[in-house]
Amino acid sequence: MSTVMRQKDIRPAPAKIECKGMKFLITDRPSDLTIHSYIAELKKNNVTTVVRVCEPSYRLDDLIAQGITVKDLAFEDGTFPPQNVVDEWFEILKQKFTEDPDTCVAVHCVAGLGRAPVLVALALIELGLKYEAAVELIREKRRGAINAKQLSYLEKYRAKRRLNSKVHKNSCCLQ
Repeated sequence: MSTVMRQKDIRPAPAKIECKGMKFLITDRPSDLTIHSYIAELKKNNVTTVVRVCEPSYRLDDLIAQGITVKDLAFEDGTFPPQNVVDEWFEILKQKFTEDPDTCVAVHCVAGLGRAPVLVALALIELGLKYEAAVELIREKRRGAINAKQLSYLEKYRAKRRLNSKVHKNSCCLQ
């Protein structure tokens, strides 16, 4: 158990990233043992939707009971998302931020350092950031996030104006 605790301790704290009125919370994967503290963190950040990009490792009952929806968009660890995952990610964001502009969308993979940050970086790029700025913003809170293969993917990604924010905030920040 102490090994598990030590591994948990080296993971970064949840990272809230806001850009042009859209809010994201990047976290590591909860377990059935940590789900209640995870829900408290989600509630504190006004999260109503969790996007899970790794294999399931916890029951959804407690999240659903709190009005939190979980969307599964799993893809292979260490890689970048396939096009269908990217398309669905943007559909989720458009729907959630249209329904409630003050919401925050949480996204997690196992450690919150690869797959989840890549999806948030894609959103930041769609919101007008250059890929370097998006990665830098994420890495300020998630040191070591985004591997070389994922970075190469983000460098080649071209925004398609999928997220036209109606909110008039022009800056991106960490909280």
